[in-house]
Amino acid sequence: MGKIRILMLGGTGEARELAHALVQSGKYELLVSLGGRTDKPAAQPVLVRIGGFGGADGLAAFLREGRFDLLIDATHPFAARISRNAVEAAAAVGIPAFALRRAEWTQKRGDNWQHVASLPEAIDALGPLPRRVFLAIGRQEAHRAEAAPQHFYLVRSVDAVEPPLALPELYSVLDRGPFDVESEAALLSDHLIDAVITKNSGGAATYAKIEAARRLGIEVLMIARAPAPAMQAVAKVEEALAAIDHLFPPAVKRGV
Repeated sequence: MGKIRILMLGGTGEARELAHALVQSGKYELLVSLGGRTDKPAAQPVLVRIGGFGGADGLAAFLREGRFDLLIDATHPFAARISRNAVEAAAAVGIPAFALRRAEWTQKRGDNWQHVASLPEAIDALGPLPRRVFLAIGRQEAHRAEAAPQHFYLVRSVDAVEPPLALPELYSVLDRGPFDVESEAALLSDHLIDAVITKNSGGAATYAKIEAARRLGIEVLMIARAPAPAMQAVAKVEEALAAIDHLFPPAVKRGV
């Protein structure tokens, strides 16, 4: 038996970390698939494909044709559609699958969070009076802010929002995490921000804005994750490596 073939749906820092560990082991053939939503994706230590599959059926066909032994969903916690497709595709092909999904952030003493279910709900929760808002949700849904143009928006994303936002008071920042607390606090203070809208993505790369908001007493409108698809999930790279070893113990890898 040859090396175990793994398809990993990536796009997160944890995915890159896991890919590096798998490559270093020399035990696997790994292909990382990126959705193509970012024009300048972070470098990966393995072979990469970019683009969608055409739904669950297309992903299942790709798994069959590539003779993959394992599917890992290491996409962003809010990439609900591809995660659902992963569950269906792995079941259709009959191969094991699990998700590498980092834990949610939890509210700490001093945090001023308002929990909301969606970005439109967060925008509505700002109220009718003008506010100064840090919109830290990436570019995919940023246009939703146009429903409440009375506010000032500081928008940060890896790539520019297209088409440009039709907002009278807007300041755009192109940047990629990880960020540190001091620079995040300075950003919030410089723009006189009084509300932060963010998704509960979890992880360390972008948590600094939460710490900065806590330090400055700024309200955070925290968008909750949708219920996760029914797939075995681990929260850490070490747990993912252990799950792979459990699925494919050394004797199997050697063809014993």
